[in-house]
Amino acid sequence: MTDEDLKILAEEIVDFCNGLEALAVKLRTQIEKLFGEAKRKWDWNPDAVRWEKAQGAKGEFEHSEDVNNPAFKALLKDLAEHNGKLTREGWFYWTFKNGSTVGRKRKEAKR
Repeated sequence: MTDEDLKILAEEIVDFCNGLEALAVKLRTQIEKLFGEAKRKWDWNPDAVRWEKAQGAKGEFEHSEDVNNPAFKALLKDLAEHNGKLTREGWFYWTFKNGSTVGRKRKEAKR
C-alpha cells in the first residue's frame, strides 16, 4: 500500500467518523424531544401557591409554607423525589431543612 493509498484510506475513515458524529447528534436531539424536560407534565402550578418575598444571604427569594394547598403538597412531593432541589421554567426550588417550607429564586441567565 502506497502513501497515497494510506492518505485516501485515512480521509475515508475521517468521513465515516464525521457521519457517525452527525448521526449521534441527530439521535440525541430526537431523544430530547421525545423524553426531555419540555415534555414533562407538572402536576403542580407554582402560581397557585402563596409566596412571600424574603431576603437571604444570597439575595432576594420567595418562600412558602402553604401546607393546606394541594399545589404546594404536590410541589413538596416533587421536591422530595428530586432530593429537595429542582428547576422549573426558570425558577430554582428547594426545601428548607424543616421539610415544610419551600423556597424559590429566579435562575440567573448564563453569560
